[in-house]
Amino acid sequence: MNKIFEKGGKLYWLHSSVDAFETFLHVPGTVTRKGAHVRDAVDLKRIMIIAVIAAIPAALFGMWNTGYQHSLAIGATPAFWSDFFYGLLKVLPLYVVAYIVGLGIEFASSQIRNEEVNEGYLVSGFFIPLIVPVDVPLWMLAIAVAFAVIFGKEVFGGTGMNIWNPALLTRAFLFFSYPSQMSGSDCWVALRSGETAIDGFTGATPLAVAADQGAGAVDFMSMFLGTIPGSVGETSVIAILIGAVILLWTGVASWKIMLSSVAGALAIGGLAQLCGGTDIPCYYQLVMGGFAFGTVFMATDPVTSAQTECGKWIYGFFIGAVCVIVRLFNPGYAEGMMLAILLGNTFAPIIDHCVVNAHISKKNKTVKIA
Repeated sequence: MNKIFEKGGKLYWLHSSVDAFETFLHVPGTVTRKGAHVRDAVDLKRIMIIAVIAAIPAALFGMWNTGYQHSLAIGATPAFWSDFFYGLLKVLPLYVVAYIVGLGIEFASSQIRNEEVNEGYLVSGFFIPLIVPVDVPLWMLAIAVAFAVIFGKEVFGGTGMNIWNPALLTRAFLFFSYPSQMSGSDCWVALRSGETAIDGFTGATPLAVAADQGAGAVDFMSMFLGTIPGSVGETSVIAILIGAVILLWTGVASWKIMLSSVAGALAIGGLAQLCGGTDIPCYYQLVMGGFAFGTVFMATDPVTSAQTECGKWIYGFFIGAVCVIVRLFNPGYAEGMMLAILLGNTFAPIIDHCVVNAHISKKNKTVKIA
């Protein structure tokens, strides 16, 4: 780094920003030389990049599906490339706003605290456009991102210190502050100014349709493939599963959390089905709404999830169970994954605390008996 940006230089106040750009594509010059530390090529930056790469299939499919839903809405014949580029032009502004606002606050906060700029928001900024309606007004998104980054992350000390997932906080802020823009059948299909949907077309999501008309009104294969209205990156389970394979193969995400979340959803969904509380098959819950995306990318966030191995099982099961409980027994809110993960984030430290204490108590009893 140029000496003018180092301590004592004229532009030292820009040290954090210059260091962030300098180390974006280069390995930092600071390395551990002694002590009990793992020395390998995997650092925070590499983990964040892997998470972004894993979400690319869902993002690309979401862009195409945005254009595909637009073609269906106006009665046009779907065409792959025209649909994809239409979706790209609709989703790209969401990314621009999410990154400009979020990274701007990150850089400013790092300069104020005189700390390095962490790469954590690279992932949050990539996820945010994937979990919101494509037609959300950009000014609303900007306000929500600013709220999530400032009050959900920076006030706690930045990357690695936040309690809740910033991307989900953005969605929660939008949902509770601007509910009309986050629900209904109009927000999931992006129409140009002056365009209107043809008669008979509905942009309602399968969750909303199932809640109103029952399971027979939704098609499992359409939900699995992702050719349905919904948030940009949450519709295609196939694309999300590709991301899951990448995360699990590289060891970035915990398979225990993913598996236990699925088990929790199946358990509550199956119990409700057996008791006559719903006609929706329990396995439908896995492909509806944001369950798959939340399980793979949101619940497994290493910062806000449980840290103990036993705690990961409890944490994941809790999220899956709460998600289905909210879906089935709260008629005013069809989706439950966002609230379930935020609740899981809140209770994760308590879960770890109880697991550690239980382990210590068991060990102490064993020692006394011996």
